[in-house]
Amino acid sequence: MVVKILSAATIGLDVFRIEVEVDITNSLPQISIIGLGDTAISEAKERLKLAIKNSGHAFPQTKVVINLAPADLKKEGAAYDLAMATGILTKEGIIKEEPKDTAFIGELSLDGTIKPIYGVLPIVFGLKNLGIKKVIIPYENLKEASFADNIEILGAKNLNEIITHLNDNAPLDTIKQEINDFINCDKEYPVDFKHIKGQKFAKRALEIAAAGAHNLLMQGSPGSGKTLLAKAFPSILPPLSKEEAIEITKIYSIAGLLDHSNPLIDKRPIRAPHHSASSVGIIGGGSNPKPGEITLAHRGVLFLDEMPEFPRTVLEVLRQPLEDREVTISRAQMSIKYPANFILLGAMNPCPCGFLGDKRNVCKCSDFQINRYRARLSGPLLDRIDIHVDVPRLEDDELLDDTNTGETSSEIRKRVAEARKIQLERYKNEGIYTNSELNPKLIKKYCKLTAEVKDLLKNAAKSFNLSARGYDRILKISRTIADLDKKPDIEPKHIAQALQFRGYAGV
Repeated sequence: MVVKILSAATIGLDVFRIEVEVDITNSLPQISIIGLGDTAISEAKERLKLAIKNSGHAFPQTKVVINLAPADLKKEGAAYDLAMATGILTKEGIIKEEPKDTAFIGELSLDGTIKPIYGVLPIVFGLKNLGIKKVIIPYENLKEASFADNIEILGAKNLNEIITHLNDNAPLDTIKQEINDFINCDKEYPVDFKHIKGQKFAKRALEIAAAGAHNLLMQGSPGSGKTLLAKAFPSILPPLSKEEAIEITKIYSIAGLLDHSNPLIDKRPIRAPHHSASSVGIIGGGSNPKPGEITLAHRGVLFLDEMPEFPRTVLEVLRQPLEDREVTISRAQMSIKYPANFILLGAMNPCPCGFLGDKRNVCKCSDFQINRYRARLSGPLLDRIDIHVDVPRLEDDELLDDTNTGETSSEIRKRVAEARKIQLERYKNEGIYTNSELNPKLIKKYCKLTAEVKDLLKNAAKSFNLSARGYDRILKISRTIADLDKKPDIEPKHIAQALQFRGYAGV
């Protein structure tokens, strides 16, 4: 009789049920693994032999056939080792009964110990959704998997622990942790807004960007404080919710970036790739498509310093994810979707030398050089960035001012968190979290305009040649400013501020 052991495969963040079928035939001793596995699965033959032998058990001296079903689904990695070994031990009678409704995940070492793997958290959540009641995983992955509810999660250190557990019902290690115990709302950050001198307009822009999850581009001379402001930006972002923390941790688990000793991503990620990054590095991809920087920045910040220095092709691939909040990676045999709902925070100089409009230094760039430099950021990309703000060089008096009277990040973060709560309550039935995610239908529903506001918008659209997307973004920013002011309706002053933060001054 064929032994069937449950396991799981991941493609992107999706989890699929895998049945590891094991049978033994009268033939020359060998192992045959079928079912569209990769090289790591083919190499499992030697790991299985030695892991079982070094655990004190005899390996079958005949042909062992292992099928990973469904056979048309590509499988990758060494996470099937434990299920295959359990199937062989059950077929040989070392494990007395075939385990039912239990999945096995883990890589085997040659001495029979079970090594940790990537992607355990999404696998456990996926198995729970597939109706699996119990899962046995490597002991070192136990902390990571312990945040899943309504599924029994057991950690094993070696094969003999599993044999004893299945035959004699010996207990295996288990851990249960609460996510709220890991999320600290009062974290210390390396850069606080109170340490940044001046730049009140830029600080206000960053507060609005944090409150509504709006994209923002800063422009200013070298040394004006753009990078410092960007480093301080995470300190005013609202704390993660339970659902967001799980969502981000799943992504980092799949990417292999999770620390087993610190199993939960408990603060919003900030990713700052170098301008030499490739399109695949930013978007994600590879033969087995992995998350890129925009997915690793999900629910957090993607900071592009010296933005025009990035290759034009790299910047242009951001256009679709900025609009759709997800990225689809297509290959010949598969198409994978990853979430990419991030705040794009960019910084750039006004010209190649950096001193155009500077009060102290004279710009040496020609008009041609300036236009070519700015053309690296295309119009469609700039139109997707909600807030545009100039960061001027500080005056001497501001630099020498040691009174340190600026607001702390904690004070700003409280206002941001209150604005986010308003948005969460408003959009609880719409499937979105923030104002930046509003589509045209929802803008019409939640951005009610008075006659006075409509007249102001009409004049602005005529004066500044606003595109349809630009018009919508003005309304989104205005809605966020109104939320920060705790106003139920958008007022003319909110529209006026939004126009300034879109780079349209003098209204």
